[in-house]
Formats: sequence, structure tokens, C-alpha cells
Amino acid sequence: MSKEIFSPATLPPPVGYSHVAKVTGTLVYVAGQVSSDASGQLVGEGNLEAQAEQVFKNLKLAIEAAGGTMADIVKMNVYLVAEVDQAEVPKFRAVRDRYINTANPPASTLVVVSRLARPGWLIEIEVVAAID
Repeated sequence: MSKEIFSPATLPPPVGYSHVAKVTGTLVYVAGQVSSDASGQLVGEGNLEAQAEQVFKNLKLAIEAAGGTMADIVKMNVYLVAEVDQAEVPKFRAVRDRYINTANPPASTLVVVSRLARPGWLIEIEVVAAID
């Protein structure tokens, strides 16, 4: 398995993500994770920071179950509900930065959506990991 994560100088400089993740080998796709605990209960109702923490815990559990680590994430898609104030986004980023490789962050997309599948969920994240 080899992976190269980079941002070409010909693209705008990224902040907190990389533009390109080139992978040769085994890819693991992790379904969108939300702020539910192992029993299915919502964690952090109305609190983006608490929900982001639970989402990243769930992502970590899923990737470790596949034999990888959070440093193996090469692509991340984040879905945030529109009711979340943009001033709250730095709280999400602070949680994210405790879990990902900030020196070489994954290629990422953040999308604002009208709602998620269950009322109360504020954030959902899906990832792709390249595991050796």
C-alpha cells in the first residue's frame, strides 16, 4: 500500500485539508458516522462540539476494526446541517484536528445540508482510508 497526500502549488492553498490523495493498494470506505453511541442513543443534542467528538470516536472505532488508524484517512466528507451557525465550525475543526494527521490532512469536503436522516443530528462524516 502506498499513499501520497499533497496539494499542488497550482491550486489555491488549502486550510486544514489537502487537495489530492493518491492511493495504491487497499481502500476502506466507512459509511457516514453520526453522533449516536453504541446503543443508538443521540450524544450531544444541540451541541456541535459534543456531536463531532462522538462522530470521530465512531470513525476511529470503524477504521480500527478494519485494521487501520485515523492517520490512514485519505478522504473525508463532512455534512453539517444548515441550522448550525457558521461561528460554530471552528469547534468542529478543533475536534477534527485531535483525530486526524494535521501535518498531512486528508482531502476533504464540507457541505451544508438542510437536514440529516434523524432529527437532532447536526453532523455526519464519511471517510475513505488507505490501509497498509
